[in-house]
Amino acid sequence: MRIDRLLAITIMMLNRDRVSAKELADHFEVSIRTIYRDIEAMCLAGIPVASFSGNTGGYGIMDNYRLDKRLLTDDDMVALLSTLKGVNRTLEDNNITAVMEKIKSMVPRGKSGDFMKSVEHMIIDIQPWGENPALKKKLSLLKSAISSNHLLEFEYQGGYRRGKTKRIVEPMTLLNKSYAWYLFGYCRLRSDYRFFKLTRMRNIQLLKGTFERREQSYADHLKAFDPPGQEMDIVLKFSSEADAFIEDYFEDAQVKRETDGSIIVYTTLPEQDWIYGWVLSFGDTVELLKPEHLRQEIAEIAEKIRKKYQT
Repeated sequence: MRIDRLLAITIMMLNRDRVSAKELADHFEVSIRTIYRDIEAMCLAGIPVASFSGNTGGYGIMDNYRLDKRLLTDDDMVALLSTLKGVNRTLEDNNITAVMEKIKSMVPRGKSGDFMKSVEHMIIDIQPWGENPALKKKLSLLKSAISSNHLLEFEYQGGYRRGKTKRIVEPMTLLNKSYAWYLFGYCRLRSDYRFFKLTRMRNIQLLKGTFERREQSYADHLKAFDPPGQEMDIVLKFSSEADAFIEDYFEDAQVKRETDGSIIVYTTLPEQDWIYGWVLSFGDTVELLKPEHLRQEIAEIAEKIRKKYQT
């Protein structure tokens, strides 16, 4: 839409000293003649666009022109930009990029240097270590489905010892929680709301059919998504080489250091499937001492793993 392009051109000019017509034309994928008409429309709307000649010439907006920022303080804008910058490393969303440009355009040029330094003081970055183009592609597809109210079809791998099922889902919300991405939506197979972990979704297809968005919010279903389970007291014995990462998981009050260098940890956790993988993730640096039934489960899983590696 032309009005969107005019606003985007205004924002771009506010954030730069000057920009050429060709650069604008390439960026918005229109002709230079169209850019000339856009600039004329901006001038008629009262935006003071100045023309600069020469090799470094182009167009720019007079220094005394700023968008009204009465509703946002400098601290507000720093907080917004810090958050959006981190989130957009994963999403690479053009709309978020445009919002970031709008925020930066509200800062007077004389303050822009100090402002951007303040933004770097704290970044909320949800991007995992390393690049993950497959995740970005999946997020883009799901976001598109949510925005357009299109049904999704995909294969979903259940949790520990569960099988794979084909689902048709009304996608409603993307949620980043506990270092992982989830899709919240209404599952037509289960006739209920569900959270789907993106890493377990395969062969995602955007169906032609659309749906009318339901009133439910993801927040209403978080407790059902993450049931507490039966709390159990757990005792773990770590070897001395695990000392480096003990503090990553446990408080000082939970830790008792023995004279032989071993470390005893006392903690309370819900009895859920993820416990097995979590304990096994520590490898041979840990022995689960209590409870006995969980110790037996871990031993059986470890034995199955050992048999797979027998030669």
